[in-house]
Amino acid sequence: MSDIDKQAKIFVAGHRGMVGSALVRALKRSGYGNLIVRSSSELDLRDQAAVHAFFAEERPRYVYLAAAKVGGIQANNTYRAEFLYDNLAIAANVIHAAYVHGVDKLLFLGSTCIYPKAAPQPMPEEALLTGPLEPTNEPYAVAKIAGIKLCEAYRDQYGANFISAMPTNLYGPNDNYDLQNSHVLPALVRKFYEAVRDGKSEVEVWGSGKPMREFLHVDDLAEACLFLMENYDGKQFLNIGTGEDVTIETLARMIARASGFEGSLVFNTSKPDGTPRKLTDVSKIRALGWKHKITLEDGIAEVCKSYAETAEKKPI
Repeated sequence: MSDIDKQAKIFVAGHRGMVGSALVRALKRSGYGNLIVRSSSELDLRDQAAVHAFFAEERPRYVYLAAAKVGGIQANNTYRAEFLYDNLAIAANVIHAAYVHGVDKLLFLGSTCIYPKAAPQPMPEEALLTGPLEPTNEPYAVAKIAGIKLCEAYRDQYGANFISAMPTNLYGPNDNYDLQNSHVLPALVRKFYEAVRDGKSEVEVWGSGKPMREFLHVDDLAEACLFLMENYDGKQFLNIGTGEDVTIETLARMIARASGFEGSLVFNTSKPDGTPRKLTDVSKIRALGWKHKITLEDGIAEVCKSYAETAEKKPI
């Protein structure tokens, strides 16, 4: 697939999100000049008729499906119906329209929350559907599993070149820093920034601090997606991650250092921990020749700096 026409029409679904915007940056850096994007107000991907009309008019040859309703543990657990319905509808509508309107290749992006709560660590792709999911994000996970299976079914039945990739926890530019609905890393970046700004002596960290998590910079993910679109045509979905994890406590201390916070951490054990450990087995994508480039320490330093610069210009 390395002979993809650089001027072919490419639809990046979800271009305003963290992943989609990183994909747009990576595609432009790599010389792809014919990108099609639509905001959710211009095209509601949950609307089947609107999606088909869009594909009929634009006729994209390649699709990166990065659009999704996303959030952290609390958001996933609170808005269970929206997380299930919206993500099911987006996946079903875009994947089916891509088939009907003759898209050459589609990459569906899921999440490592598809794996069972008690999956072996690191989590191999083969662990899918081998046990119960983590209850707090089950609706989102079920929708993402459906997307994987849609890609596999359209490949099996129609010969469609639809591939899937499952990124680990992501961070980077255009992340969500809302304290109630964000993921752990951006929430901590904001908390430590505000603690330093306000002269606080302690920062609350949700949960026990003991769960282990893997974090991938979104620019590394985008590069991996381009790599797969250009080099991979397999039915097997692939994990995208670093293959390295840290405890939430270690993460918090790294962000504290990068933020210049010198106070103490207080762990609020009334908040849920979620899955005890989530580390991806990245042996398959590494065997193809891709590996992440941005270290967690460097990535955290970058996001803390950019968040502080943005917050000083305009309150977030």
